[in-house]
Amino acid sequence: MSEALVAIEKLNVSYPGATVSAHVLDSVDITIGHGEAVGLVGESGSGKSTVAFALLGLLADDADVSAGRAAFDGRENVFATKEAEALRGTEIAMVFQDPMSALNPLFTIGTQLIDIQRRRFPNERRSQLWARAERVLAEVGMPDAPRRMRAYPHEFSGGMRQRVVIAMALLVEPKLLIADEPTTALDATVEAQVVEALRRLRRRTRSSMLVVSHSMGLIAELCDSVVVMYAGTVVESGPVKAVLRKPLHPYTRALLACEIDPYADFDPEQELATIPGIVPDPARRPSGCIFAARCTESHARCSEPPPHRQVEAGHRFSCWQDASR
Repeated sequence: MSEALVAIEKLNVSYPGATVSAHVLDSVDITIGHGEAVGLVGESGSGKSTVAFALLGLLADDADVSAGRAAFDGRENVFATKEAEALRGTEIAMVFQDPMSALNPLFTIGTQLIDIQRRRFPNERRSQLWARAERVLAEVGMPDAPRRMRAYPHEFSGGMRQRVVIAMALLVEPKLLIADEPTTALDATVEAQVVEALRRLRRRTRSSMLVVSHSMGLIAELCDSVVVMYAGTVVESGPVKAVLRKPLHPYTRALLACEIDPYADFDPEQELATIPGIVPDPARRPSGCIFAARCTESHARCSEPPPHRQVEAGHRFSCWQDASR
C-alpha cells in the first residue's frame, strides 16, 4: 500500500497571550490518501480552518506550530515556510470561504485565471493559458464562459464567483484541493451546483480533497472519510458511512441532531435542536474531556482525559462511554 498523500501527527498550534497562550489545536492527527476526500467538520471555533491554514503555511507569524510528523507526498516538515510556499498554487490549491475576497475587483476574471496558472505553467504562452482557462470555466458550469472571461468579479453572483474560484483550483491541477466552507451563504440550488462542480473536479483530476465544513450533510455528499473536531481536538474519525451509521462520540451525535433535513415537512411547532453552552476558551482548556461541560452524558470519570478507542478499521473516538452502548 502506497504512503498517504498527507500524514499529520500530533499537530499543535498556539498563540501567545499577555499571561497565557491560547492553545487552538491539540494533538490533531489527519491522514489523506491519494485520491481520497476527507472532511473536517465541527462548530465555528473548532479549529477546522486552522488545520487547513497550517498545511498551507498561512497562519499568523506569531503562531507556534509543532507536529510529531507533517508529511506531504513523502516530503517531511511541510509546515516549514519555504516548503509550504513551494506547494501553494502548484501541488496544493484552496477554495476559500468567501470568493469575493479571493478575487481582485480590479482585474477581469480571465486575467486572474491566467495569472493563477503562471506558477504552474511558467513557459506556456498567454493564448494557451487563456484557452485552458476558458475551457475549465465552462467545465465548472459557467454559462457563456468566453464572454464571462472578460467580466469583472462584481458582475457575478455568489454562486458564479464560487465557480470561478473552483476553476482557479482546477487550473493548477493540484494533488490536494482544500475547500474551506465552499457552499457557505449559497442557496440550496446553487449549493447543489457547486457540489457537483467539486465532484467533477475530483473525477477529472483524481485530486485528493480536504473539505472544511460545519455541515455533516455536505461532508456526506463529498467525502470518503470524516474527522470530527471540537475545540481544537479530534473527538471522532472514520469512514463517512460508519460515522453516520453509528456516531460514537456524544458531540458527533449532537451535531447530527442539529442537521436540518431539507426534504422533511416543515413543522412550525418543532423546536430546532441545539448544543447547550459554548466552546471552551482556548487559553483555559479543561484538564479532562474537552466536551464534558456541554455533554448530556457526562459523569465523574470525564474529569480525566478520555481514552482513544478504535471500534473497527479506521473508526476511532475519544470518550469514556462504551462503544457498544
